[in-house]
Amino acid sequence: MALGLVLALASLPVPREVAAQDLTVSAAISLKDALEEIAAAFEGARPGVHVNLNLGASGDLQRQIEAGAPVDVFFSAATRNMDLLQQRGAVEARTRRDVACNRLVVVTRVDETGIATLEELESAERIAIGTPKSVPAGQYAKEALEAAGLWSRLHERYVFAENVRQALEYVKRGETEAGFVYRTDAAAGGEDVRIAFEVDRRLHGAITYPAAVVAGSRRRALAREFVEFVAGAGGQAALERHGFPLAPCGIAEDDA
Repeated sequence: MALGLVLALASLPVPREVAAQDLTVSAAISLKDALEEIAAAFEGARPGVHVNLNLGASGDLQRQIEAGAPVDVFFSAATRNMDLLQQRGAVEARTRRDVACNRLVVVTRVDETGIATLEELESAERIAIGTPKSVPAGQYAKEALEAAGLWSRLHERYVFAENVRQALEYVKRGETEAGFVYRTDAAAGGEDVRIAFEVDRRLHGAITYPAAVVAGSRRRALAREFVEFVAGAGGQAALERHGFPLAPCGIAEDDA
């Protein structure tokens, strides 16, 4: 009997360990909190999968991908960066999805009450803004300031940041009187920072977050799954919880 039991057990299939699969996702840093939640949910549904988040300014991430960095999925805070990669065949166009929107705001420290419009930024000695060439929030801010006729007039006051979270930190630490960030980032400033006003959306391009699989990915099937997961009901609900309006990202009728 004992021998028979041993033989029977030996004949059963031995479950294989789930092969570990790392997925590298390069994403605009403004998506940090939302993507951390989404990545954890994705990993929970797929044992053995680990999502590595590489966060930074969209322009810097774009250049890393162009230089051959081992990235599987790209989330940009602007269509421009994704468009350039798509034109160069660096992302799979058929996997591209617009997954979220955002709003551009000006933040100040809570004790600063004299800034409520773009024009009133002239009272600030220093203004934090993402470097327009690499930081989409900085590009949107530049567009708005140019439309308002203020870009050149305020130029000596800009403190350029490597990304939108750094711009927020400049304001939080009191190194600048005001700063341009996304509405979703403002909460990360804690009790020291407040939203002074939202920038008129008619003054800059729509803030859209596209996602796509990188053409050089070695895990394309898994990368496609992740993009669809973010674009699906669960991912969209998480983005909404973190304050991201959902795509499409045009100007609302009451703003026109």
